[in-house]
Amino acid sequence: MLVRTMLFWRAVAAEFVGMLLFIFAGLSTIVGGGQPGTALELKVSLSLGHVSGAHLNPAVTLGLMFSCQISAVRCVCYILAQMVGAVTASVIVNSYKPGEALGVNQLNVGVGAGFIIEFFATLQLVLCVIAVTDQRRSDISFTGCGINPARSFGPALIQGKMKDHWVYWLAPLCGGMAASLIYDFMIFPQARNLRSRASVLLNGPEDRNNLMEASGEEDSRPGPSHWPKQ
Repeated sequence: MLVRTMLFWRAVAAEFVGMLLFIFAGLSTIVGGGQPGTALELKVSLSLGHVSGAHLNPAVTLGLMFSCQISAVRCVCYILAQMVGAVTASVIVNSYKPGEALGVNQLNVGVGAGFIIEFFATLQLVLCVIAVTDQRRSDISFTGCGINPARSFGPALIQGKMKDHWVYWLAPLCGGMAASLIYDFMIFPQARNLRSRASVLLNGPEDRNNLMEASGEEDSRPGPSHWPKQ
């Protein structure tokens, strides 16, 4: 089975390490008075992209699952690894800079307006990711951004500032799912029936399964990466 392979768990570990490094670097920059950027995520992703796909974002991972590019098991394990990585990084930074702001996201608008902002911001991010990782396309090779529930979760949990935190999870995840459905059913429809979609969720993408079956190996390769290949 997929979860019994070392390559699968290496990919999960890579998501944990990648998120830990990304959040640690980002929070350290904030505490030091600087501003984090997607360049930090890019550096981490270039190091680990070949292992896990370097999603580093639950909304991206969920969107890729809805787009039938990864299995449900990989999706769940990746998201858990991302959350634990974010919390671990927040604990480390908070241990040597107690009382310092960890960059906890807080709503400066109403809950409804905040949900809409997070929803559409994540929708455009995941829509770009899904379009770039679509194996049927060859005209785009790079995109990167981050409206990231795990990034919001780590600092919020450590600082105990969980008020309205659900907005930073539900809105991005809904945005990610909506982006997947919009792309797959409206922008560039895929000829998949319910049975084939269920097969991907349980076993991973069909084309990879066929290759593995032919070679007598299991499908344990990482999910698609939205970062440039080297």
